[in-house]
Amino acid sequence: MNEVPILGFAAFSGTGKTTLLTRLIPLLKGHGLKIGLIKHAHHHFEIDHPGKDSYELRKAGASPVMVVSNRRRAIIYEYPPEEDVRLQPQLAFLKTRELDLILVEGFKHEAVAKIELHRPALQTPLLFPNDQSVIAVATDEPLSRPCPLPLLDLNQPGQIADFIIHEFLHH
Repeated sequence: MNEVPILGFAAFSGTGKTTLLTRLIPLLKGHGLKIGLIKHAHHHFEIDHPGKDSYELRKAGASPVMVVSNRRRAIIYEYPPEEDVRLQPQLAFLKTRELDLILVEGFKHEAVAKIELHRPALQTPLLFPNDQSVIAVATDEPLSRPCPLPLLDLNQPGQIADFIIHEFLHH
């Protein structure tokens, strides 16, 4: 069995990773691809909330807590506060046999192929000069330095989808 290709989207906060992915995923699905996604969230995100049974059971000490309906499943694990979350162990929780592509939002320091999203107006440093895993840069303005990688238009999800399908997945 071939491993499912993994493609990250790396950028500083506020660059628009989630916005791009919400536009990109339907385009990729339109090409018949089954897409999984792993998002690296802030330290204290809550998927369940005070007053909800799952929250109360987790706070009582159960880990993991699985919540299941006829429409979806969520599994909530508690990690020790000092533990640094890595991408690779999270992949085991996806049913990869059912997927054609796994997209990763965040985890910008992981060594997986990634598209860097960059908005020069935000005045954040470019990642590609120090990250050999970056395979393309999607930007909304010309970069301040030469870039040997493919440049994509951050505001054109169709162009980015074509790059993923033809250049990354070679379909």
